[in-house]
Amino acid sequence: MSKAEEKKQHIIERAAILFNEKGIAGTSVDEIIAAANTSKGCFYGHFESKEEIAQDAVDLLFKKLTDRRTITFNKHTTAIAKLGAFMDNNKNPLASYIDGGCPIVNFSTEADDTNPVIKKKVKTMVDTTISLFTNIIQDGIDSGELSDTIIPNEFATRMLVSIEGANAICRVLNSTKPMLMTINSLKAELASYAKVTQNL
Repeated sequence: MSKAEEKKQHIIERAAILFNEKGIAGTSVDEIIAAANTSKGCFYGHFESKEEIAQDAVDLLFKKLTDRRTITFNKHTTAIAKLGAFMDNNKNPLASYIDGGCPIVNFSTEADDTNPVIKKKVKTMVDTTISLFTNIIQDGIDSGELSDTIIPNEFATRMLVSIEGANAICRVLNSTKPMLMTINSLKAELASYAKVTQNL
């Protein structure tokens, strides 16, 4: 990576934190420039507008989520263990490994018709995540781990929606209790479909 590319990446990383913490609409170019310790000329040498860097920042944050999820899943072999580990990664929304909390929740609030590009990126992330969970559950059914009475897409959708919703509520209440309750409920339901008892 050249020095110019490194500088651009640094600006995106600093902007990503601000966008995730304050929102895209609530963050100014001047704030990004200050956070990145750069100049206005340097900023506009890499980006035409705040909208352009916002798209790059969302891509970066979603990549961090995807990479962490992949690492988590690769540590486990069964459907129940994979999904359980994903849930455990989300146990404490008040101490998120990404500054500002979960970007899916944060950018969903800005993903309306006034920002169609960001809306499309959030939708793609949600669709991809649900599809991944669905495939893991289906693999569990096919391997004989899970009963075929579980409906893969339905459980996958409820799992993501429940966890992301709990993420938002926990931050409002400044408590992890809603997330822990949500995870315990999801794990209990998932375990009820297991053909062989596993520890969650």
